[in-house]
Amino acid sequence: MSESIAITVVGSGYVGLVAATCFAEIGHRVLCVDNDEDKVNRLNQGEIPIHEEFLPELLGRHRSSGQVQFTTDLGRATHESQVIFIAVGTPQSQTGNADLSYVDAVASEIARSIHSYKVIVEKSTVPVYTNDWIRRTIERNGVSRSLFDVTSNPEFLREGTAVKDFLHPDRIVLGADSEKAARLLAAIYEPLTSGCYYERSDAVPGSRSAADLPPILQTSTKAAELIKHASNAFLAMKISFINVVANLCEAVDADVEHVAKGMGLDKRIGKRFLSAGIGYGGSCFPKDVAAFRYVAQQLGVDFRLLEEVEKINELQKERFFQKIRSALWTLRNKRLGVLGLSFKGGTDDIRESPALEIIQMLLDAGASICAHDPAAIERAKKELPPHACLQFTEDPYEAADNADALVVLTDWAEFTRLDLKRLRYTLRYPIVIDGRNLFDPWQMQELGFTYLCVGRSSQHTPVESPSAKCLP
Repeated sequence: MSESIAITVVGSGYVGLVAATCFAEIGHRVLCVDNDEDKVNRLNQGEIPIHEEFLPELLGRHRSSGQVQFTTDLGRATHESQVIFIAVGTPQSQTGNADLSYVDAVASEIARSIHSYKVIVEKSTVPVYTNDWIRRTIERNGVSRSLFDVTSNPEFLREGTAVKDFLHPDRIVLGADSEKAARLLAAIYEPLTSGCYYERSDAVPGSRSAADLPPILQTSTKAAELIKHASNAFLAMKISFINVVANLCEAVDADVEHVAKGMGLDKRIGKRFLSAGIGYGGSCFPKDVAAFRYVAQQLGVDFRLLEEVEKINELQKERFFQKIRSALWTLRNKRLGVLGLSFKGGTDDIRESPALEIIQMLLDAGASICAHDPAAIERAKKELPPHACLQFTEDPYEAADNADALVVLTDWAEFTRLDLKRLRYTLRYPIVIDGRNLFDPWQMQELGFTYLCVGRSSQHTPVESPSAKCLP
C-alpha cells in the first residue's frame, strides 16, 4: 500500500477540483481550498460546479469518506499538509502575458502559515521563472529557505476527459531543483507509476494498466514550466495548420479528412489535433499561446510563428461565418438552429468559445437563433448579452424546428447520434452547415440535405427563405 500524503490544492476550478478528487482517488488526504465561501459550501454539500465525466462519482465517494474536504481556510490547510498545489487562475492580461496576481496572493498567504517543511507545487499554467518569483515572495514574507521548496507539476488535462487524463496520463512531469522535493512529488504519483492503482477493481478505466505504466519525467522547474506552454502552443499550431490545409482542400476540391488521415498515419506527426473546424478556444490554448509568445518576446526570442497561429485561428471563425452567409445569401431575418455553445464537446466550458463568437456575428448580421448544447446553456446565458433574437432549448430538434438552416459549432458526440431523417423534415430548408465535420457528406446528400462543412467538397445552391420574425 502506498503512503498516504497530506495534500492541499488551492483552487477548485477545472484543474483544482479534478486534481483534488484524483489525489483522493489514489489514496491521499486532500484539503481543497477556495476563497469563494458559497462555492465551498456547495461542494461540501455534494454539488458539482463543472461538467466532467467520472467526477460526480469520485467526488461523492471521497467526500463521504472524508478523504477530500473543502475549506476557505488556507492557513489551516497549509499547516496540516505536506504538499501544497497552487491551481488558481492565470488569466491573460491586456498585454498578452499571464496575470499572476492570484498566484502571488496565494504564495504570500501560504508563507504566513509555514512552520515546518513544505513542498509548494505550481499546478497552474505559468510562464517560465514563476517558480523563482514564488520562492522570492515566500522568502520576503520571512520564511527560511530551509522550510520549503517550490516545484512545478504541470497538468495536461483535456476538459471533458480530465479525470481519465489525470489517472491515465501520457506522462507525469515533475520539475524540482531539490532531491528532497522530487522524492516527495514522486511518492504522490507512486500509485500510478507502480501500477497498483490499475489493479484495483474500482479503478477508473482508461488507457493505462499495470502492464503499461505512465512514464515519469523528472526535470528542472524551468524545463517543466516550458514543457507546459510549449506543448499547448504546439497543439494550437497543429489545429491552425490543419485549418489552413482545409482551406486549400476547399480550393482544389479535395477532402481534408483524407489529407489529415494520411498525415496522421505518420508516427512522427500523429492523428490527434488534426481535425479541421472553426478554430480552437477554451481556457488554455488562447491564453497560453499569447503568454508563450510574450515570454519569448521579453527574453529577446523571435517567435512570430505564434502570431500566425493566433491570426489563422481568428480568421477561421470569420471564414466560417462567411460560409454561412454565402449558403443563405443574406442573414437578415433568417432563423437558424445552432448546435453547440461550449468550446468543445464533453465540457460546459464556454471560455473563448468559437461558437459564442460566431453566434454573436450571426446576431449582429440580423439572424434569429435557437441554440442547443447538452451542458453549456446556463453558462452561455450569462456570457452572451440578452438579445431579442436569441433563445435556448434543451432539445436539439426544437433548435432545428422550422429553421432556414442548422449550424453545428461544437463537436458533441450526442450530435452524431441525431435522427437525420427526422432532422431533415424538422428544418424549413434541409441545409446543414457543419463547422466540426461531424457528418458524412455522401450520407447527408443521399438524405436530401444541402451539406456544407470544412475542407470537404460541398456543392450547394444559395437559398433565400421567406421572411422570418425574431424568436419570442
